[in-house]
Amino acid sequence: MKRWNALSRESRETFWRSLHAMNGTRIVIALVLLVYLIFDRKDYATGYMGYAQVCTGYLMLAIAFAATSYYYRRRFLNQVALQVVIDITVISILYLTAGGSRSGLVILYLFPLAGAAVLAPLVLALFSASLVALFLLAETVYQVFLGDRSAPLTQAGLYGIVYFAVVVVVSRLATKLIGQEELASRRGIDLKIQQAINHIVMADVEDGILVVGRDGRVFAANPAALVMLGLVSDERIFRLAELDALEPVALAFSAWLQASTQVGVASLDAAFVTIKPYHGQSVGSGGSAWRGRRDVAAHLKLRFARVDTPDEAAERCLIFMQDVSAIENQAQQLKLASMGRLTASIAHEVRNPLSAIGHATALMAEESPSPTHTRLLKIVGDNVARVNRMVEDILQLSRKVQPNAEPLKLGEFLRELKTEFEETHGLGSDIVWLGNTSTGPVRFDGLHLREVLVNLLTNAARYASNTPASIRLYVVTDAAGRIELHVQDDGPGITPEVRSHLFEPFYTTSSKGTGLGLYLARELCLNNGASLDYEYRFDASLAGAYRASGRFVITFAQPLAIEYTQPQQKGDQ
Repeated sequence: MKRWNALSRESRETFWRSLHAMNGTRIVIALVLLVYLIFDRKDYATGYMGYAQVCTGYLMLAIAFAATSYYYRRRFLNQVALQVVIDITVISILYLTAGGSRSGLVILYLFPLAGAAVLAPLVLALFSASLVALFLLAETVYQVFLGDRSAPLTQAGLYGIVYFAVVVVVSRLATKLIGQEELASRRGIDLKIQQAINHIVMADVEDGILVVGRDGRVFAANPAALVMLGLVSDERIFRLAELDALEPVALAFSAWLQASTQVGVASLDAAFVTIKPYHGQSVGSGGSAWRGRRDVAAHLKLRFARVDTPDEAAERCLIFMQDVSAIENQAQQLKLASMGRLTASIAHEVRNPLSAIGHATALMAEESPSPTHTRLLKIVGDNVARVNRMVEDILQLSRKVQPNAEPLKLGEFLRELKTEFEETHGLGSDIVWLGNTSTGPVRFDGLHLREVLVNLLTNAARYASNTPASIRLYVVTDAAGRIELHVQDDGPGITPEVRSHLFEPFYTTSSKGTGLGLYLARELCLNNGASLDYEYRFDASLAGAYRASGRFVITFAQPLAIEYTQPQQKGDQ
């Protein structure tokens, strides 16, 4: 056994519990000896009183040892040594009183010797075994000197060998077990330290972290994840599918699992989802334990990782979440701050020279110049118009136009807009597919919505394949009951890198664009209490797997109750 001071607190507690067990066993042995004396009194006719006194005293000492070790938890080795000495002494007295080797009490020596092997150092245990062996040999030799030829001298030697073997084996086993407990204690301490460090890191990191199982069951979430998802944790394990508002996260996780298990399918490096504003009544069956609330939409970038576990049934995965909307808003604020200083003088500094250049170009075109001059003048005129359009867009940013508050009949509005857009751009009647439009009125200014949709449809027509239904325009209702308008095309989707800058002012991937169209469209939506975002929705394909598909989504504000009744009253009249 190691030095007592070198043992950990848990190992010391184990030794004290073992000493308590030894004390309890001693009391039981003393009681058994007394009961044995009562039923076999005739065998102890000559030494009955002495045997009874020794057993009674041994019982009192056993009770005293038990009380001392329970209330006085000090000097452990001294207590063990004293108790082992008393045990050997009492058993030796009983051994002699009961008739020596013929009594069968020699087996009782295993109790103190085994206790010493477990609780005391090996040297002390071997010393105790040597005392017992010498006592047995001395008692046997004494009987031989008295003329008792039946005294088993060989048997006494065998008992000594057995005692030494028992002490060595038990001591080695006890030392090994204590070593294992020490190792487990150190590992437990290291694990607690690591858990404390992980808790601090997870609590302080800005990215959200979810620990989930393969079935979408969430086991842990750091504070950043709770803030991003708008959840209030009561440490209840729940499933992502239980919360309607977290359906985009659940679908993205399912798509990643399917892609990672299928051979030949590229794994999803990242997924972008949008968590819409929701309240407690829209969080599904888990709302009683996880009360969700979001006041603004959050655009999250998700990354997935699998934790190596020895048991597949206990497999865990990690979902890392980054709030991309916060980065987008910060970039927009920086650009708008610099743009605000530009718009103060742009009308006089840019528009007036542009007007002069445009007027001079028109006068030169009236003089019937050569074809080369005509081509050059057309280039000048196109660029003047482009710069003038950019100036108009910049000036429009500083105008906070108040929207019309009357409700808009969305279905009728979309049908008229579809016809007008097809005629303006010379598209066939089957290029733009208008889906479900059977919905109630929405709260959006008609002129503003027309400008937003024309911008989105123009971008879609630029990249679509111009095949039937290559541009899709349809209305859906989300889990919270809000009306959404989706604009989607079959062209190449927007990459995550472009998506992170999509709504920033002056950001464009086209050489002919100003980079303000989508930004203005989002601002018009915000002015009308709605939101515009480019979302990656996970649609089920024909093969049953989830496929990420991007589209622009306009989420309308919930109309007031009076706005639903007004059109019905007009219709009834």
